Amino acid sequence: MKKLIDQILKFGVVGFIAFFIDFGIFKLLSSVFGVYYLVANFFGFTIALIFNYVASMTFVFERKENADRKAEFLIFTVLSVVGLGLNELIIYVCIEEIYLHIPALTALMSRQWAETFGKIVATGIVMVYNFITRKIFLEKKE
Repeated sequence: MKKLIDQILKFGVVGFIAFFIDFGIFKLLSSVFGVYYLVANFFGFTIALIFNYVASMTFVFERKENADRKAEFLIFTVLSVVGLGLNELIIYVCIEEIYLHIPALTALMSRQWAETFGKIVATGIVMVYNFITRKIFLEKKE
């Protein structure tokens, strides 16, 4: 149990750093450069994914013995693309289906705040998905 808790903590640290990479790029592109929020999300997520792969496979998960690194990265990428799809879908729903259809929300917060909130919600949900799927598909079984 202690090993699992330590692993979750390490995953949290790596995820925290990846979140700031993802979120920073997202906000820079969407708020400063006016890039469409779903495109900005894609770039932030993708750059954070590369960091996350290297850090996760170095510090968090025990690699499977004799694992083919190309296959490992492919599995990591496929899982992450599904995570990206979930991330994009959650942000889309938060903005297009909730924020824009509830007048009280549009009066309460700006679109930028709504995008930020949607990004935080999506990140939290996808973080849980990422941990569970990486543990199942990438980690060495004991």
